Amino acid sequence: MTKLVCSVDTCIHNSDHYCCKGKIKVDGENADMPSSTCCASFDEKKDGRCCNSYESPDESLEVACDAVKCMYNKANMCTAGKIGIAGSGAKKMEQTECATFRKS
Repeated sequence: MTKLVCSVDTCIHNSDHYCCKGKIKVDGENADMPSSTCCASFDEKKDGRCCNSYESPDESLEVACDAVKCMYNKANMCTAGKIGIAGSGAKKMEQTECATFRKS
């Protein structure tokens, strides 16, 4: 499992910079820089919607990854010891990114 720190404060799954989803997916099949990736598991926290109450925040979780050009991608899973998902203020998943992406 990968330690994940998330700065996407507008995501319903974010609780104190940890994810409550259990596992996430990073998109970016043709990515060659972090801004070409995104968190496909992003769900916007809108007015009137409360935080995800089904899971507890966890600092380590499974990260599926379609960014095949990333040095941490092994068989479509992230092998980085720690990753960061960035995108403070995001309103859609394309405004998020895997800040740990490194082109292989």
